[in-house]
Amino acid sequence: MGSDIFNFTTFESNNWKLTYTYKYPRPALTVDAVVFRKKQQSTEVLLIQRKNPPFQEGWALPGGFVGIDETLETAVHRELFEETGLKSILLKQMHAFSTLGRDPRGHTISVVFWGILENEQKPKAGDDAQSVKWFDLSKLPKLAFDHSEIINFAMSNID
Repeated sequence: MGSDIFNFTTFESNNWKLTYTYKYPRPALTVDAVVFRKKQQSTEVLLIQRKNPPFQEGWALPGGFVGIDETLETAVHRELFEETGLKSILLKQMHAFSTLGRDPRGHTISVVFWGILENEQKPKAGDDAQSVKWFDLSKLPKLAFDHSEIINFAMSNID
């Protein structure tokens, strides 16, 4: 082993260094947020309409790539705020989704968080979200990536 496995380049970020990287391909890491809102007769989930490919103009959960210097929790709160303007929502880690082919850009693993909007914050589209909208769980549009599977998993596994 040794130098035939590792690339001994140095990457610096926020005062810490990655002193080597593996030469083997690795998946990308993403986070997604499933945010529910309870209405009198139904439950809704927050979706964004994507501004960029893949799935441009398609509906998806708020989320995105984890930065090299972020925790999963920091990344999911950042992505939720950037794309919807929502903040201070208690998000709990739910499940990791890693099916091959779930993202046409390459192999990604998404760690999904869920939460319930408990106040009257109004979402506003930002960053790479073209628009943002609450959808009744019984009337969801066609979703990008594997986000239908993620929402179904959430509905089946969250009390």
